[in-house]
Amino acid sequence: MTSADRTDKEGAAKNGTDRGGADLAGRLGLGNPAPGARPAEQRRGPFFCGDIDMRIARDGTWFYQGTPIGRMPLVKLFSTVLHRDQDGDYWLETPVEKCRIQVEDAAYIVTAMRIEGEGDDARIIFRTNVDAEVPLDADHPLVLRPRPESGDPAPYLAVGRGLEALLSRSVYYELVNIADLAISPETGEELLAVKSAGLTHYLGSPDIELAEQPRRAGGRA
Repeated sequence: MTSADRTDKEGAAKNGTDRGGADLAGRLGLGNPAPGARPAEQRRGPFFCGDIDMRIARDGTWFYQGTPIGRMPLVKLFSTVLHRDQDGDYWLETPVEKCRIQVEDAAYIVTAMRIEGEGDDARIIFRTNVDAEVPLDADHPLVLRPRPESGDPAPYLAVGRGLEALLSRSVYYELVNIADLAISPETGEELLAVKSAGLTHYLGSPDIELAEQPRRAGGRA
């Protein structure tokens, strides 16, 4: 098979996945409803459609039927209805349907940060790989916990709906560069810490080594 043939085959697979993803979005009631879909207001609740072949990889890439979803607007659309329940299962849930998907690590990746305001009013704002902006505050804390496969520590941000975003290494070390040392009131340890939205947020030990993060194909982690 020539490189041109391989490119055409991969493009056809991606286009097919995007069409299938668009059909799924319509079925979920996102955008134009699927033909024959029952109006949401006539249902007692979302129809459980079972497990679907969709997953979010460790690097934040969304897959449908084994192929990456190539249209970012479609990924962003799905991300707006993603939830995690108390059992740790991930769902695409709308008033119309509810489908379970697989997430290998965190639902999102934090790819950038900025600081708004000054002094006690300063806030750290994170941006995810689906262009959602989340402040570091009481409702969106930062925690260090082991990654699922390696067990190595990694920083996660709570983003709402039971979901988390994994901080990229570059963003975490950007935080470290503006951090000060502070004594943890819980353990008495001296930890790296930053202030945001009037609160102190702890980043962990000054000697912490983060787990390696997977890189996107052809791009940075």
